[in-house]
Amino acid sequence: MARQKRHTIPEIQAFLKPEYDSCMMCCGFYGNNFGQPVCSTCHLFLFSINKEEGEGEVYTEKADSDDSGNEEPVAEADFYASSDSGAKVVKAVVHKTDKLAERLGCLTVVRDRDQVPEGLVDSLPPEVLLVVFKYLDDISKWTAGQVCTRWRQILDAEMSQSKWKHFISLRWPLFQPQFKVTCWKAIYTQLLESSPCRYCLDSMMLQSTPPIEENSWRHRRLRSELKTLKSDPPEGIQATPLDRHCCHWQASITGPQGSPYEGGLFLLYLQIPQSYPMRPPKVRFITKIFHPNISRHGDVGLDSIHHNWSLALTISKVLISIQSLLTDPYCHVCMEPSIGALYRKAKSEFERIARLWTWKFAMHDYVMPTDIDLNGV
Repeated sequence: MARQKRHTIPEIQAFLKPEYDSCMMCCGFYGNNFGQPVCSTCHLFLFSINKEEGEGEVYTEKADSDDSGNEEPVAEADFYASSDSGAKVVKAVVHKTDKLAERLGCLTVVRDRDQVPEGLVDSLPPEVLLVVFKYLDDISKWTAGQVCTRWRQILDAEMSQSKWKHFISLRWPLFQPQFKVTCWKAIYTQLLESSPCRYCLDSMMLQSTPPIEENSWRHRRLRSELKTLKSDPPEGIQATPLDRHCCHWQASITGPQGSPYEGGLFLLYLQIPQSYPMRPPKVRFITKIFHPNISRHGDVGLDSIHHNWSLALTISKVLISIQSLLTDPYCHVCMEPSIGALYRKAKSEFERIARLWTWKFAMHDYVMPTDIDLNGV
């Protein structure tokens, strides 16, 4: 019987500490990534959430005998849009600024570092800093508190625990504490640091919602799915829209029993396109998870939401498929090949590291230490 390979401490440390020294796409060419998987410029290139897909085939019909009621005619979105008698077809226009061009302009324009006098920010009185902090959002305020001790003390004196609780309810509406919380800022810190991509987390609250026709097929379909999710939710799964047009959703999946993710609460962000259900939703984890089919950026490698989308699929079915993926990873084609190789060659080691990630990032009621003791791993 072949002897199982024993991984070294540095290899395990690389898995346990998902910190990124450089951008996984450009390797630091466009600038610092500040510990995120990709830098801000590559994020605008690759993961622009306001970007609409081009024209073309909207879905591929699946020939799966297990699916019931999957006999929709192959048709374009215009056929269904014009099928409602008396309904006015309104083409939504997404207004967005060209942030990518602005970002590239900042990278190419030479700036003089001597324009700002040294020590100017440090010499600002607290009253001025409070006025500046007033215009920051919750993530920016938390980040400003990490700059220096003086800024942290000023923000701690200004920000009450009820404000941090309010920020959590807005950004993570599905988070429900299991124990009595004594410090909401610590819970906010845990939720923020458990996110794989802070750029995506920040953009969830800044979405520009396009106008949606109230009587459209999309609206009626989403309203029916939301009603079903509330009346008869799948076990361990919750989902709720973040805006009144149901363009942006947040979902939660409880780690399946018997898996290394048991006991964890994994949060996901779903962006529902305007052409839904003709096109699949974009699904992304906003909780770090150690899994071969989920990238370090949070993207899910599930075929049904990429190439084999069907009109018979719903948000509930997509979440159930992701939940089953946590129990049975598919390692022949992986989003993270190194994790897939670890699963195939040393499954017990994979489960141990996945369990540590679950303890550190998906059990939000427990404020875990930044570094995990590797003794005995």
